[in-house]
Amino acid sequence: MVGTGEYVTGFVGGKGADSDKSTGVLGLVCLDLKSRGKIDRLGMVGVNGKKLPALRQHMQRVIGDVYEGLEPSVIETWPSDKEVKPEAYREAAAAFQPGDLAIIFTPDDTHFDIAMACIERGMHVMITKPPVKTLEEHLKLVEAARKHNVLCVAELHKRFDPIYTDARDRIRKLGPFSYYFAYMSQPKHQLETFKAWAGKSSDISYYLNSHHIDYHEWCMHGKARPVRVSAHASTGVANKQLDREMEDTITLAVDWQNFEDGSVGHAVYTSSWVAAKADVHSQQRWFYMGQEGEVTVDQAHRGYTVAQDGAAFASPNPLFWKPTPSDGKFAGQRTYGYQSFECFVDAVNEVNAGRKKVSDFDGVLPTISTIVGTTAILEAGRRSLDQGGVPFELVYDSDDVRAVPVSMRPVKF
Repeated sequence: MVGTGEYVTGFVGGKGADSDKSTGVLGLVCLDLKSRGKIDRLGMVGVNGKKLPALRQHMQRVIGDVYEGLEPSVIETWPSDKEVKPEAYREAAAAFQPGDLAIIFTPDDTHFDIAMACIERGMHVMITKPPVKTLEEHLKLVEAARKHNVLCVAELHKRFDPIYTDARDRIRKLGPFSYYFAYMSQPKHQLETFKAWAGKSSDISYYLNSHHIDYHEWCMHGKARPVRVSAHASTGVANKQLDREMEDTITLAVDWQNFEDGSVGHAVYTSSWVAAKADVHSQQRWFYMGQEGEVTVDQAHRGYTVAQDGAAFASPNPLFWKPTPSDGKFAGQRTYGYQSFECFVDAVNEVNAGRKKVSDFDGVLPTISTIVGTTAILEAGRRSLDQGGVPFELVYDSDDVRAVPVSMRPVKF
């Protein structure tokens, strides 16, 4: 595990995260997978070793003391407790073997160097979304994974949501694409969690829009492709809270061209990190219109609410993540937050055993070679914002339905 923050451990700013991930997700999943015999050796690497003693205490308190049979002390850590070492991941990767796996949950601008180091070590790699921020880096990862014959995927858990999966299967039968709208937010207090990188090394579009851009692209594979991107933004809250120039809310508008009849559809993806604190940590909803039907999903509300003395009214989503123990045991194995990791671990074991080839998982998992379009859209959106909303055209090297974007250029009027 590369990274020691909220999604890995639930430890942020010297204390448990004030979110729906106070136990962390990845660390708890990996400990459970180890207890089930799917993972053997466990390691975790960060940058600041001086915070590791407090982090271990946190993990013992929220995992070891809560779930029967899960013991965080088995996790090896890098760097040493006395070091601050930005490239400790190289030392950690060297301590593992080719065929082992690395799961990367670090700030967006660090993904490429870490993933490349692990791939060159011969390790299979999973990278949190967005895997990288530029098309150029993405295509380099595609080539490196092929060269070293390793599985490289992005952690895109919405593909494992049973409602999203069913919706995708229905969308595939709704004729050519016409219109898609998606909205996703985080409450403004999360800016404190993200303050080390928010508005510096990445933005809210890379962080949140990546979810539904990937989902939409997954629905459209072989049916339509993105051809033009423009971006719009709102400001005023985040720059005051963190005292730096940055966007509150980013909207990407994307034109898509259908292969079937050459018709055009368009999509609008909006993300924000200045939402008010509400009954859910993250508002998430979308609408899809095909030429032969429509689908509407409110991902944040599944008809399940909880009110408790001393706690806010909430709409939990145990389909994504279930940290609540069941008779003292962890019981989140069927959640799609868990399955996203488990399916990667299972795939790696199949490849290492020689029962499957790396290429067998293209189209099954979000492999790096099949999600190029999402990175192209995100980068084109960032470029559009930086140039005052100028649209960017995505360039392909062929008209084949399997062709991926290879470059982008501003649209001249």
